[in-house]
Amino acid sequence: MKYFILVPDGCGDWPIPSLDGKTPLETANIKYINELAKVSETGLVRTIPDGIEPGSDAANLSLLGYDPAIYLSGRAPLEAAAMSIPMSDTDAAFRASLVTLEGDGQYKELTVKDHSAGEIENEDADIFIRYIDEKLGGDGLRFYPGISYRCLLITDKLDVKCKITPPHDILGQTVGGYLPDDDQIRELMVKSYELLKNHPLNIERVKNGKPPVSSIWLWGQGKKMVLPSLAEKYGVSGCMVAAVNLLKGIGCSAGLTCPDIPGATGTLYTNYEGKAAGAVEAFKSGKDLVFTHVEAPDECSHTGDLDGKLKSLELIDQKIFKPVTEYLESSGEPYRVLVLPDHMTPVEIRTHSSEPVPFILFDSQNKLPADETKAFSEACGKQGRFFNSGSDLADYFFRST
Repeated sequence: MKYFILVPDGCGDWPIPSLDGKTPLETANIKYINELAKVSETGLVRTIPDGIEPGSDAANLSLLGYDPAIYLSGRAPLEAAAMSIPMSDTDAAFRASLVTLEGDGQYKELTVKDHSAGEIENEDADIFIRYIDEKLGGDGLRFYPGISYRCLLITDKLDVKCKITPPHDILGQTVGGYLPDDDQIRELMVKSYELLKNHPLNIERVKNGKPPVSSIWLWGQGKKMVLPSLAEKYGVSGCMVAAVNLLKGIGCSAGLTCPDIPGATGTLYTNYEGKAAGAVEAFKSGKDLVFTHVEAPDECSHTGDLDGKLKSLELIDQKIFKPVTEYLESSGEPYRVLVLPDHMTPVEIRTHSSEPVPFILFDSQNKLPADETKAFSEACGKQGRFFNSGSDLADYFFRST
């Protein structure tokens, strides 16, 4: 049995007036996914347990069968695992996002303009974070470049229990109401602003019409996480096809291979064809499972880019879902397909929400009679079954035949 899980991150949404009260999933031309939905099981699944923030770390752990209430320690340690950054049992990892702030006056009076500094290029991000490491690192603090704005801090000096709001949740908001109450963490963020505001590369970026990197924003912290492998849980070998280190970290921790896909960016302008090719190659090499994650719908939601969200869904359908499922059908092996967002990211609020998400589940050995009313959308809950946790859905998906 082959297993294909496709996660268009944050694709679930609320009805949008400009779409005549429809959602992006109901509006986008996702004809290949919708065609399979007609002969699939449909329903809703709660991926975010009560009391846990609706982050991609919790949600994607849940989809692979790991209860976030037991295993979740923060997104930054997962990204560290993907980057093969060593962590001791006393270390904590923090995301050190490169953000653009705007305004005059003190740090607390500035507003968050862009949580990704314009989806900063890896080369520029590397220069900025290495400069921060040179100036603020040492004495138990070490900064590491990641993918684009997603940099890391590894330390045994800061309070891992401090509550910090992610920058993508406060776009357009004044930072003073969201600064951490830990003096050391707050001081590092303020110092980074003082160091970066006149950095030569920032001056060059502004001249070229690019957003400057104003500051690091520390968040997503946690201790090193240890997971039982998916081979132990479900008896499957697998591959994680993803652009962002958070997902690669989950994959590595679960014992999956995590290939680097050239041109995979975690944005709307990613290498969709490369992800499809990576998934097919993993199946050809003998992997039982391919978990393919696409960040683009979520990133578009965070920036309020409705057109981009619609476009990303259509590209995922045409350039990833279609070729991978065509390969599975032609292979002659039995297979199952699961398509669902990890969480909702409504364009209206530009951040994650916790309500259950829609799914379609196709089993080539148990193809259902065609139902023309079925489609992949938030309406799946009206005609399908409900799973109270992602772990319950994973147990069902990987059930023995």
